[in-house]
Amino acid sequence: MNDIRLLLVDDESDFRNALSRRLGRRGFDPLQAGSGEACLGLLDEQPADVVVLDVKMPGMDGMEVLRRIKAKYPRTQVILLTGQASASDGVEGIKSGAFDYLSKPVELDHLAAKIKQAHEKTLREAEKRQEAEFRARMERQLIAAERLASLGTLAAGVAHEINNPLAIIRESAGWISQLLKREELSDIPCREDFHKALEKIAAAVERAKKITHQLLGVVREPEACVSQVNMAELVDETVQLVRRRLKDKNIQVVQNTTAMKDPLWSDPNQLRQVIINLLTNAIHASGENEKIFITISSTDRHIVLEVEDTGVGIPEENLSRIFEPFFTTKSPDQGTGLGLFVTRGMVEKLGGKIVVESRLGRGSRFRVHLPRCPNSKKKLQDDTVSSMLKAVQGDRSDD
Repeated sequence: MNDIRLLLVDDESDFRNALSRRLGRRGFDPLQAGSGEACLGLLDEQPADVVVLDVKMPGMDGMEVLRRIKAKYPRTQVILLTGQASASDGVEGIKSGAFDYLSKPVELDHLAAKIKQAHEKTLREAEKRQEAEFRARMERQLIAAERLASLGTLAAGVAHEINNPLAIIRESAGWISQLLKREELSDIPCREDFHKALEKIAAAVERAKKITHQLLGVVREPEACVSQVNMAELVDETVQLVRRRLKDKNIQVVQNTTAMKDPLWSDPNQLRQVIINLLTNAIHASGENEKIFITISSTDRHIVLEVEDTGVGIPEENLSRIFEPFFTTKSPDQGTGLGLFVTRGMVEKLGGKIVVESRLGRGSRFRVHLPRCPNSKKKLQDDTVSSMLKAVQGDRSDD
């Protein structure tokens, strides 16, 4: 019974103390309050599972206390104690949400049984809520799985359809570049400008090609290319890639990086895409003339990347869904709902994790924890050491 958080509320201290002692002999450990105001104040500090509440009290009566308890603590069960002539109060209490009502003088074993029943009801309701939450979560995951099954076919088709015109663009740009090298075109006006434009086309084609590969990576496990990464330089490079979007909104990026004693071993291509996705998300959430903060810090085993904006923020009810595929609050022409889903997948493939904190109207902070040395790199080192040991053992056996 000690697990039941019980509160006795009665203005008659002698009755309340006697009831507390007798319940204590039956294994309960109740708290006490001598008025409705004291009851509500105690509940603010220490939530209760069951409240045994006298109806007739000076000042705030039991019915008003009951209404306030059910409004503020709907999961708390209330048992009313009424006088013999006040049975109508008990009936009214039941209508207002009380678990039950008992008439004074109360029969103690009956009260103890009612307290246990009220607590069991609380436990059943908690189980029902957990079951409903579990079912809702499973339904969302099933929907996500069905969408991913369709996405597998879609991704392959999209990649094929995009790569074909990309190949034509790249071939045509190469042909124009060869034409510009001819001697008869050596005096063409703005020749250098043409070369620069062709270089931008080639870079854009390569970038688009990587995007199609990353789209395929949503449904296909990519091979990580692990190498030493300078996170500060990678962030600088990535910010330059989105500078036009930043300029359109006059958004300032404030970078705060700390010196890292040890290098980060990871896949720079996937890391670059993670930073681009988080920056793009922050830009979309930000208004004109705002700031985006990028922070890099380090621990003994991890590098921590934070991207924080001061934009619109994320409603609390959406925080648990923002990493789901196709979930978006943007209009169809502004987002597909895949950006954060892909980002989380990349981070997890690199052995890290991503978390989000947000307040509506105050902005959001995405924090990425990355291991200094991912499992693939560790496995490579372990395999190398194992091969060296075998070689040494083989040399010794030959001797």
